[in-house]
Amino acid sequence: MKSYIQEKVNAFKDQNENRARLLINCPDQPGIIAAVSEFLYEHNANIVESSQYSVDPEGGEFFIRIEFDCPELQEKSQQLEDDFQKIADTFKMDWKFMYVYNVKKMAVFVSKEPHCLLELLWEWQSGDLMADISMVISNHETSREMVESLGIPYYYIPANKDIRQQVEKKQIELLHEHDIDVIVLARYMQILTPNFVETFKDRIINIHHSFLPAFIGANPYERAYRRGVKLIGATSHYVTNDLDEGPIIEQDISRVDHRDNAEDMKKIGQSVERSVLARAVKWHLEDRIIVHGNKTIVF
Repeated sequence: MKSYIQEKVNAFKDQNENRARLLINCPDQPGIIAAVSEFLYEHNANIVESSQYSVDPEGGEFFIRIEFDCPELQEKSQQLEDDFQKIADTFKMDWKFMYVYNVKKMAVFVSKEPHCLLELLWEWQSGDLMADISMVISNHETSREMVESLGIPYYYIPANKDIRQQVEKKQIELLHEHDIDVIVLARYMQILTPNFVETFKDRIINIHHSFLPAFIGANPYERAYRRGVKLIGATSHYVTNDLDEGPIIEQDISRVDHRDNAEDMKKIGQSVERSVLARAVKWHLEDRIIVHGNKTIVF
């Protein structure tokens, strides 16, 4: 299975060896698009997709994502970035070039419940989640067999609040050893320390089993049942040190009624969780997200 997926990854890299994405945010003003487009034209790049958004054309913040093809991109990438610095300085830009052939390395953290992990693995096997799933880390052995059957390393690291720092030290060593680009918490039921969050700032994606800001914290389905809600949902967000309050990437809902008890709501909610997390992870892998304060711009 691993070799089959690796063939897909290699084919993807070959198909996108000359493709890159440019993400920009800066104060809005006239001439930004013209300057960037002219720059790409001068470097023989062809724009294939472009999306933009302005908070307020009069003094607001401007965001743009441009995807382009450029011949011999791998050889020219450093020169491209060096040359772009002048434009970036002129418009006071925060910017980055992302090269599509650099398939992102992903680590998945999971606890007992495997439904979100399974969704990610299915999307990965089908080629719809273009990432290198380099490892799965868990504080339970529950998912080992299904993960290792796909040729993915599985690290069982018991965790609780009393040994959190020692556990995270080992986890961080593994993540750095594998050069991980993004961490996905697929129902990993442990709180991360500020040190861990800061080490991987804007690179940790979580799924929370409620439609935030409703029912922050533990046991949201039980609390939703007691409250008598008619809609339940799930939220995928970047992790910050404020529990369940990081920048929201994606949300969705499903209808429930008085016939549904807490366990029914949980089953319905798990389906929502799977799809919400998969979409958020795909958008991150495709460089479609710009974090702005405690919000996200998703192109």
